[in-house]
Amino acid sequence: MSILLDSHALLWALHDPGRMRPEAVERIRDPGRAVFYSAVSVWELELKAAKGKLTLPGEWLDAVRETGFLEIPVTGSSARASARLPWHHQDPFDRVLVVQAREQDLELATRDTMLKRYGIRILEV
Repeated sequence: MSILLDSHALLWALHDPGRMRPEAVERIRDPGRAVFYSAVSVWELELKAAKGKLTLPGEWLDAVRETGFLEIPVTGSSARASARLPWHHQDPFDRVLVVQAREQDLELATRDTMLKRYGIRILEV
């Protein structure tokens, strides 16, 4: 099954895989598996960096592209569907990721176990 990386999982996969469970790292690195990241994760991480809550490595987005990870854009229909989800989770970025995982039939790689409440497949990192 293909994987969609939550924002923290995206950074860890690139720069700190030791923070993840070894099984998750193995599945993300499996050359036979497609790994996706969302444009909403780029937005979230850049906003956190702009607010001083996070320091991003220089040219981090170029590093993402060099990995072969595939980008999923945020569409209007995904944004709309995220607003119509049950309110198990308040974070708008995570809500979009839930919709994208559901729409694309992807397993969401995350440490946020609360997202299981949406009935999507979770790869715990």
